[in-house]
Amino acid sequence: MNGNQSIAVVGATGAVGREMLDILAAEGVEAGRVRAFASSRSAGQRLGYGSGEVTVEAFGGESLDGIDIALFSAGSAISKQFGRSAAARGTVIIDNSSAFRMDADVPLVVPEINPAALDAVKSGGAVIANPNCSTIITLMAVTPIHRLLGVKRMIVSTYQAVSGAGAAAMEELRRQARQVLEGQEPTCEVFDQPCAFNVFSHNTTIGEDGYNVEETKMVKETHKIWGDASVRVTATCIRVPVFRAHCASINLTLAQPVRDLDAVREAIDAFAGAKVLDDRAANRFPTPLEASGKDDVLVGRLRLDPSQTDEQGRCWGLNLFASGDQLRKGAALNAVQIANLLGEHAAV
Repeated sequence: MNGNQSIAVVGATGAVGREMLDILAAEGVEAGRVRAFASSRSAGQRLGYGSGEVTVEAFGGESLDGIDIALFSAGSAISKQFGRSAAARGTVIIDNSSAFRMDADVPLVVPEINPAALDAVKSGGAVIANPNCSTIITLMAVTPIHRLLGVKRMIVSTYQAVSGAGAAAMEELRRQARQVLEGQEPTCEVFDQPCAFNVFSHNTTIGEDGYNVEETKMVKETHKIWGDASVRVTATCIRVPVFRAHCASINLTLAQPVRDLDAVREAIDAFAGAKVLDDRAANRFPTPLEASGKDDVLVGRLRLDPSQTDEQGRCWGLNLFASGDQLRKGAALNAVQIANLLGEHAAV
């Protein structure tokens, strides 16, 4: 972003939308350059913005006329209805939904990983997609290893906070926790089963192959972001009773054997946006509480996988555990970083 561009947040009253506003304010974007949009029900609501406020406006078909960059976090239906038409009128749409991620003409971008994907964005309007939150967090942990040793296969099991389903899901967890502790039956509105004191398969549709939508996203998006469909990826995605910050347990099969775990740690720590937290002596590793509110993805539990050791004693497998704030790097921060990267491209 440059100092003159106007910015809109569509879905400003949601968990991700509020986080977008907080990040923009923290980066010094003046309130006068920012417009906050949501449904007509929220019109007139005042949202905190740095030391001041912004007023929510009802979003409609012409709301983005004259807006340079729009950060969308209002769901796929809104993105599909308004995204491309707004881009055709000159607005750059950075969309946090799944609406456009696999479209061949839409860059799917994690700025630290594939910034060159933005080279295809010309002046004027465009649509750019934010990847799935779990994909971002996983790839922030694994990409430095991929660059160091090469990844041939990745098995991922996620532990996903309820924040991925929005502010209403976070409130549902609070309410259900109180209900259970008071001996009441928990009431379910956002999820179809209790999230408090429970874990369950991610709340997306299960396909005929037995995989839910979240798991399929992780496979396809990894291939697109890395630009390599030869890497074998499989995932199991689970909801856990945590407010924010997703976790991922990751097992890798590598193209080169691991000769030095310290070299792996150094590669992760040197990667912008990732930080090693791997203190075996203190049994201190990434947790959702540690990752919440932070921009970096935390990576730990780094250890060789002895089941992938060959007859020469070389180990071709690695285990690790990562945690990242779903509302920040998994969503809002990544979108703002894309906007900033576009500004850098324009300045060149």
